Amino acid sequence: MARSARAARSAVRHLTVLYDADCPVCVHIRNWLLGQRQLVPLRLVPAASAEAWRRFPRLAHADTLREITVVGDGGQVWRGTDAFIVCLWALAEHRAKADWLATAAGRPFAKAAMYTAAAVRHAVRTNSQAEPGEPACDEQCPAPR
Repeated sequence: MARSARAARSAVRHLTVLYDADCPVCVHIRNWLLGQRQLVPLRLVPAASAEAWRRFPRLAHADTLREITVVGDGGQVWRGTDAFIVCLWALAEHRAKADWLATAAGRPFAKAAMYTAAAVRHAVRTNSQAEPGEPACDEQCPAPR
């Protein structure tokens, strides 16, 4: 990941974060990301939505509902732990932390954070009343304060 983060620094102008809009944990994280000062602009798009399919027709969209996926404007794709680290790297107050998490010493902590988030997500995920493929919560959801 360290090499990927270095490559991203020089090449990425924006990142698209695909998140599960039917998951309260994912929506909360989406809102938190929107409230952070971004060094690299983040575009947050519901995973497997019509918008995601339009933007990324060759992406395995079913996989994006199982784990966080981030797509760079140059076509780079990060999943899971790498996607988590890249999201932090895009944020002003968390870039140094992301650089450390991308190292051999920090990576176990990033993986542990992802396992914890996955366990919480599994515990709280609800069935949405939204139509299939449409988010239960979109850009109109309030960001936490």
